[in-house]
Amino acid sequence: MSSLLLPPGIEIYERGWLSANNIFHFGDGDVSIVDTGYYAHSKMTVDIVTNALKKNGLSSLNKIINTHLHSDHCGGNAALQEHFGCEIYVPAAEALAVQDWNADLLSYENLGQDCPQFSHHGILIPGQEILLGRYLWQILAAPGHDPHSVILYQAEHGILISADALWEEGFGVIFPELWGEPGFEEVAQTLDLIEALPVSLVIPGHGRPFTDLAKSIETARSRLDYLASSPDRNSRHGAKVLLKYKLLEWQKIEMQAAHRWITDTPALQHAAKQLHMGMDEFAQWLPQALVKSGAAKLEGAYLMNHEPTY
Repeated sequence: MSSLLLPPGIEIYERGWLSANNIFHFGDGDVSIVDTGYYAHSKMTVDIVTNALKKNGLSSLNKIINTHLHSDHCGGNAALQEHFGCEIYVPAAEALAVQDWNADLLSYENLGQDCPQFSHHGILIPGQEILLGRYLWQILAAPGHDPHSVILYQAEHGILISADALWEEGFGVIFPELWGEPGFEEVAQTLDLIEALPVSLVIPGHGRPFTDLAKSIETARSRLDYLASSPDRNSRHGAKVLLKYKLLEWQKIEMQAAHRWITDTPALQHAAKQLHMGMDEFAQWLPQALVKSGAAKLEGAYLMNHEPTY
């Protein structure tokens, strides 16, 4: 990503899919980072921030901003908080769940993922602004992928931090639909909101930053229409994404252990019900579906992560 597209005081660290992108902001006495990756990459996240501070002659990190509280966006919070003593800002609707560390309200147990406990100091309220580095950013509600997600917009430079509400070729899994809550219409409304903004650069939660907003919106709407036209599609897609995500962490796991994880994960239990499958049938189907898609492979008794080459 060319630094010419970024104003001074903003750096992007593209992380891949297990850990969300980190956006580093500095200037005017504030040093902030948006999203902190998955817990398994916590040491790498601390190293990224440490090196960014050193490179820019900065002493410490002031605050963390989480666009939403899926584990790939806040899994590094605890490590950064311990290392730098920084404050953490979360979407307002998640504040009580974080305060009580309520497993029923937070997503980690439901999605079969992990996130070390952290404490928060501030909240992100849609309609308000927050200072990140040297610029003010508008906080905008972006439900759909996650009902409490926010996105951040810097009007002066036309920069949108879109989290998982919009990627260059789609958006994050519409998780609420997996357990029978609305999500399709919320995604559509969030896309309408983004389309109405004068945007020159989008920094997504995963993947490279991009500038062709119109093309990405068109791709996202086509994807949404495809999923919404048959809810089974969203269930199958979401289930495969959840297993693929764990494979990115595991890389290699015995098939029996994979089956246990599938049957123990509440979101996948919901997906199985939506697909009218018993859990044993579903636990057999899901790894095979991932293998068929080319995102995994079988080697003896092991399920292996696989990245297809084109």
